[in-house]
Amino acid sequence: MPANLSREYKRAESDFRQARDAKERLAHLREMLRTIPKHKGTEHLQADIKSRIKQLTEEIASPKKAAGRSGPSHVVRSEGAAQIALIGPPNSGKSALHARLTGSHAEVGPYPFTTHEPLPGMLPYEDVHFQLIDLPPLSAEHSLPWIGNALQPADGCLLILDLSAPDCIDHVQTIRSILSERRVALTERWELTEDEDEDPDDPDAIANPFAITLPTHLVATKADIIADIDKEIDVLQELAGTQFPATATSVTTGLGFERLGEWLFEALHVVRVYTKAPGRPHDKEKPFTVRRGDTVYDVAVLVHKDIAESLKFARLWGSGQFSGQQVGRDHIVSDGDVLELHA
Repeated sequence: MPANLSREYKRAESDFRQARDAKERLAHLREMLRTIPKHKGTEHLQADIKSRIKQLTEEIASPKKAAGRSGPSHVVRSEGAAQIALIGPPNSGKSALHARLTGSHAEVGPYPFTTHEPLPGMLPYEDVHFQLIDLPPLSAEHSLPWIGNALQPADGCLLILDLSAPDCIDHVQTIRSILSERRVALTERWELTEDEDEDPDDPDAIANPFAITLPTHLVATKADIIADIDKEIDVLQELAGTQFPATATSVTTGLGFERLGEWLFEALHVVRVYTKAPGRPHDKEKPFTVRRGDTVYDVAVLVHKDIAESLKFARLWGSGQFSGQQVGRDHIVSDGDVLELHA
């Protein structure tokens, strides 16, 4: 049966995919349920939406009670310029890398499954930070049933592998299989289109709004003990059938550490925008971060929702035709712009 999804439903679904805040996701889920066509062809999706509404409602209304009933929350609220998940097999050096990159107190040990719960940390790059989430290792014996929920807010992931391990190729296949069962796909593409999940051969197919396509960067650890790490990366990618962008690292020598922050900044098209009050200098240390193509309105939402809703215009320093140029809410901002918002 054709889905005949309405424009209102598609808009709500798009808003849900982009929302980071739990309350915003809940509001968009309710709008999806309200606007989805009610027929047999959408029954499964309706049930899925209702289940997620129930789960989010419990998390928001009673987080302590929910934690006591079902264990600790496995979803970390996104902060910084982007949230990046660290995934990998046991003993890949993932937690050691996380600790060195973020200064976190991740438990590191020479035995598997040292990490038990998601652990956030912040990777600094110039005047922004990327939130790195150290996740427990994935293996056939330890598949983490909640991993799909934990990856929902992530903007991308670092696939951490020890290429000196003889079974590293098997690890890649196992991880991709585990994630696929939870509707998570790893991709080498860091520029995704809105119709990424649509099937061109079936225009009536319903794209799963809860499926996750996660841009992935391969991080090879312990590069200091491998003679030709670049060749090993190429061999792994060929045998595993992947084409992920890759970086060789070493927690011993610090190899690759500076590259990761810069690479994420470029791949995610992060745009830093600074704000100022009338008659005052701008804050040079705490930019708001959006993405390439975002507008003055998107920045205003980050400053305060009330300001965004009542925004009349902004004055722009940076990419404008002249300093202090008046621009509207739909003006696309550039990295380094300074905005003075007038509501």
